[in-house]
Amino acid sequence: MRSKFRNAGLVLIGAIAGVLISLNFQAIADKPARLPLPIEELRSFTEVFGAIKQSYVEPVEDKKLITEAINGMLTGLDPHSAYLDAEAFKELQVGTQGQFGGLGIEVGMEDGFVKVVSPIEDTPAFRAGVKPGDLIVKIDETPVKGMSLNDAVKRMRGKPATNITLTIARKGEQQPIVLTLTRAVIRVQSVKSKMFEPGYAWVRVAQFQEATAENMVKAIDGLFKQGPVKGLVLDLRNDPGGLLHGAVAISAAFLPAKTLVVSTDGRTEDAKRKFLASPDDYSRGGRDDVLRALPAAVKTVPMVVLVNGGSASASEIVAGALQDHKRAIVIGTQTFGKGSVQTIMPLGNNTAIKLTTARYYTPSGRSIQALGIMPDLVIEDPTAPSERLREADLQRHLENEQARNEQAKADPGKAADPQEKKPAVRPPAEQQKQVELGSKDDFQLLQAVAYLKGEPVKGQTPKPVAENKSGK
Repeated sequence: MRSKFRNAGLVLIGAIAGVLISLNFQAIADKPARLPLPIEELRSFTEVFGAIKQSYVEPVEDKKLITEAINGMLTGLDPHSAYLDAEAFKELQVGTQGQFGGLGIEVGMEDGFVKVVSPIEDTPAFRAGVKPGDLIVKIDETPVKGMSLNDAVKRMRGKPATNITLTIARKGEQQPIVLTLTRAVIRVQSVKSKMFEPGYAWVRVAQFQEATAENMVKAIDGLFKQGPVKGLVLDLRNDPGGLLHGAVAISAAFLPAKTLVVSTDGRTEDAKRKFLASPDDYSRGGRDDVLRALPAAVKTVPMVVLVNGGSASASEIVAGALQDHKRAIVIGTQTFGKGSVQTIMPLGNNTAIKLTTARYYTPSGRSIQALGIMPDLVIEDPTAPSERLREADLQRHLENEQARNEQAKADPGKAADPQEKKPAVRPPAEQQKQVELGSKDDFQLLQAVAYLKGEPVKGQTPKPVAENKSGK
């Protein structure tokens, strides 16, 4: 029997080696340096493959085994690398256009369960009361434990007007919470805006999509036509991120031309880049400068950026850029801390891999990976959950090397823990139903406007962690 496995393994090693050498995973075929193939490890892989094909209790298709192997390689790296089958790849492309089917939840994996990062506003999940930090333990009658994130997302997606039941474990609740939701076509309105008070404008970016910059230009132009704008609040709370060039465009709207917005650094030359407030870096496909129609006053109007623990990735790029260049004051709570770049590498058969290829850095050289952006004024939302899921809570998250090195220098005898948490000091307030962002009951927004007016700010608390200010 072992000889059969060995012979089959040698044949499969040759096949795999031939495919890898000829394709080199397609997406990286142009790279000049090629690493030698790990023959011993491939032999172990093929022996396992052969054993499954020969002895597993039920027949298994080759495609399923190879797909699951690829899945395992990627999900074992970090929380954000993943294999995208044809359906997931298509959904990713559609999602950047601002419309997709499902429940409206940003999710990750934690301890084998699906963990809610943030419900998207005005979606079935948001209206049903799904909260950040909730653990989805069962989808309909199927336990989530052991299910891949892609499989869980597929089960939650479906035709509009169909029902799905989620069983949720929530911290502080003794019994699981069972919610029945009706799937819908999720249309994320990327930009919302209004004149919150005479002279004080509110612009909210809910997600960075292809049309976000264009929509923001229209919103700001409309606000400035209503009369003099004395102050502007850019609201990035619960914004899970999105497209990098969208974040560069939003930053460029408020910064001088050619100003550094963000830089990335990784192992390959392609991953080492600087993105400036320039149409070359935020206009894709040779399109005209979408920011050209902005009123000139937008570059100098006093600004506040609102953030919280649901502000991640692209929204952290914007907050970091405006904070570093002292263009705006950042108010709210510590952000999510996703400081890594994922590159989509198309493969054959309309599939792709999403691979973490770089870390990004704010203009002053700060890495926010697993740390986040610390606001200039920490003001808690009295109605928000007391604890939120952050990048540092995710299994296999990339470490913040800057924070680790700084801590090691400061206290060589202490084990470095760049994500060491201190309890956030919350204002004494009753836990209430979460208020609508942008409403007259929005406590953080009220304090942002008060700051712009030069009035006293309420609810300010000490910063929970020291800010990382070292360069790369």
